[in-house]
Amino acid sequence: MSENKGEKLIASNPSARSNYFLDELVEAGIVLLGTEVKSIRSSAPNLKDAFVEITNKKKGGQKTGSLEAWLVNVHIGPYSHGNIWNHEARRRRKLLLHSHQIRRMFGALTQEGKTIVPTRMYFVKGRVKIEMALGKGKKKGDKRADSKERSQKREIDQAMKRRK
Repeated sequence: MSENKGEKLIASNPSARSNYFLDELVEAGIVLLGTEVKSIRSSAPNLKDAFVEITNKKKGGQKTGSLEAWLVNVHIGPYSHGNIWNHEARRRRKLLLHSHQIRRMFGALTQEGKTIVPTRMYFVKGRVKIEMALGKGKKKGDKRADSKERSQKREIDQAMKRRK
């Protein structure tokens, strides 16, 4: 699944490929609390309904011209040995990206009507990374066409195996 030897898959989002036409993949770091990292190591987080939100950075209550990216609706369960400082399961988490990457994604969101969907979460050299994709939502007919294609391909493969 992963080409790099230093990667360890934590969680993936299988519904992303079935609900979106995915274009460009981007890797980002995440700002996490200690109990979140410990929880991720012991149990898998849920990326199913997650998305990325890009907002204006606020400084002193005023909006500045710079943008920041946030990972929203990812469920990381509470750490089993955590105490009163345990984290909230579905809190917003800041993504670590270059400003030019955030601007490019913001342009795709506003001008092209795309969505940023997390596809998988993994460890690289002990650090949690998230892979996101720019995607356009599929309509019902597109989903049906994809499932029809998959079933036809499966039938062809089975026929080829029987022939051998």
